[in-house]
Amino acid sequence: MSGKGAPEARTIDGAADVRVVVVAGTWHERITDGLIAGAARALDAAGADWSLVRVPGSFELAVAAQAAFAGGADAVVALGVIVRGGTPHFEYVSAAATDGLTRVALDAGRPVGFGLLTLDDEQQGLDRAGLPGSKEDKGAEAADAAVRTALVLRTLRA
Repeated sequence: MSGKGAPEARTIDGAADVRVVVVAGTWHERITDGLIAGAARALDAAGADWSLVRVPGSFELAVAAQAAFAGGADAVVALGVIVRGGTPHFEYVSAAATDGLTRVALDAGRPVGFGLLTLDDEQQGLDRAGLPGSKEDKGAEAADAAVRTALVLRTLRA
């Protein structure tokens, strides 16, 4: 598991005026719904103002994140699931989605919480989706990172 060394969860102060858009794909519904629930728990606990937008798949996350920033979002949480198959499709979509989200964050100068799971099999996703019995909650981690980074950027720009 990649969760070793993760920081301890702490309360986030000052997040009430942080506007967050969660952008989530629709593939692998059980895993994606778990990621969304984890993000929702973290954003609610932080007191952030947030909304959810669904897109067809992980490839579409970047353009939706870009639109969310154009609409005034302070941060985006990108959630998606890509499971390796027998063709190079996995590599292409994973690279395009990751590179696209990075570009959107840098172009906007605002954070994108990275909750895109790139998996060898479905079980790895179930282990990371924040579901009962999961070992990790990548949706919550991505939301927490997005809010905390938005607050850091505000401090740096003040």
